[in-house]
Amino acid sequence: MPAVRASLGSASSTLLSLLPTCILLILIQCGDVHAGATPLTADNIEMTLASNELVFINFYAEWCRFSNLLAPVFDEAADKVRDAFPQPGKVVIGKVDCDKEASVASRFHISKYPTLKVIRNGQPSKKEYRGQRSADAFFEFVQKQLEDPIQEFKSLEDHQKLDDKKRIIIGYFDKKELPEYELFRRVATNFKDDCQFYSGFGEASRSMHPPGESIIVFRPDKALSNEVDETYRGSLTNYDELNIWAQERCIPLVREITFENAEELTEEGLPFLILFYDPKYPEVIKEYKDVVIKDLIGEKQNINFLTADGEKFAHPLHHLGKRKSDLPLIAIDSFRHMYLFPKFSDIHIPGKLQAFLKDLYSGKLHREFHYGPDNSNNEIPQIDGRGPTSPPESTFRKLAPSDKRYTLLRDEL
Repeated sequence: MPAVRASLGSASSTLLSLLPTCILLILIQCGDVHAGATPLTADNIEMTLASNELVFINFYAEWCRFSNLLAPVFDEAADKVRDAFPQPGKVVIGKVDCDKEASVASRFHISKYPTLKVIRNGQPSKKEYRGQRSADAFFEFVQKQLEDPIQEFKSLEDHQKLDDKKRIIIGYFDKKELPEYELFRRVATNFKDDCQFYSGFGEASRSMHPPGESIIVFRPDKALSNEVDETYRGSLTNYDELNIWAQERCIPLVREITFENAEELTEEGLPFLILFYDPKYPEVIKEYKDVVIKDLIGEKQNINFLTADGEKFAHPLHHLGKRKSDLPLIAIDSFRHMYLFPKFSDIHIPGKLQAFLKDLYSGKLHREFHYGPDNSNNEIPQIDGRGPTSPPESTFRKLAPSDKRYTLLRDEL
C-alpha cells in the first residue's frame, strides 16, 4: 500500500506539473481573445457593417511593403479597442485582404495600399484616416469617433448663444429617452465632421416645439449664406430619410480646399472649379456660392466646386501667370491642365459659367488652349507663328496620395 500511495502521489505531482501546459494548449486551440483585427470577407462584411455603429477597416495587400509594416500596429490597436469597447454593436476593427477579396476592394474603390476607411452605421465616410499610424493614435481616433456627437444646451440663454457662423442641426425633445432622439444621435455620428449638432430637452426647449412633438431644425452658416432656418418635415422614425436630409444640408455644395483636405478631394476623381480669393475680401466667396447654387447645382455630380485662399495657394496662381493683385479669379483644374475663366465679374451673366464647364466636358477648353479659338473651316490655326501651345499643368494633382506612404495598385505601377 505505501508503494501504491507513493505511485499515486508521483502521478498527481506529474499531472499538476503538466496542468499549465495543458491549459496553454487549450487556449491556443480555442483561439486567443486578442486576435487582432477581424478579417472581413464578401461573406461577413454586410452583416458586420449593418450591425455595428463604427467599423474601421484596413484594406491591404500581402505583397505591399507598407501593408506589412502596418499590419502588427493595426492588430495591436484592434486589441486595445476590443478591450475598451467590448459591447456588441459598438465598434469593429477589421481588415480586408484585397487580393483575396477583390470584390470587396472594388466596392470601396481602393486605389492604393494600405487604405484605412471608416464606415459609420453602414455608410462609408468620404474622409479616409490620414493621421499618425501607431496603435495609440488609432485607439484615440476610434475613441473620438465614438464620442457623443451632440452637445446639449441647458437653457434658452444657451440656445441663443449657438454659433451662427457654423452649419448646425438642432433637435428639440421632451426628454432624452425617446426613439426619435436615438435616431437623431445615429445620424449625427455620420455628419459630425461637417455639421455641429445640438439638442435641448424639457424646459430648455419647451418653447421651441409643440408639446409632445419632437422637431429637428437646420441652421445654415449665416456668414456665407442667405438661407433661412429649415425644419425637417420627414419622419422622425425613418433613419434613411433623416440621414439623406442631413447629408444634403451638412455637406456643402461649395467647399474650401486646404493642404489638409486636398488629397481626399482629389480622390473623389472630379475636376475642380476653384475660386481663388484674397483673404482680405472674403465677401466674394458668398458671391461665388450664390451663383453656384443658383445656376450650377445640376453639375454637382460632374465637378467639385471649391474656394481657395490665394495667399496659401500662390503656386497654382503662378502657374496661371497670375498673382495676388489679380484676385479674385476662377479656374478649372482637370488634373491634367488648368484653365482660366476669362473674367470673374462674368459669373453674373446667365449661362456664362455653365458654358465654361460645358467647354471642359466637350474638350473645347483643351483644344482651344492648344490651337486657339475654334473656327468654321475646322483648320488648326497657328498661334503667334509658334504652333500649338500647352495649358498650365495641374498643380492640385501633385497633392494626391504620396508614393512614400502608399503602394499604388499593380496596374498603376
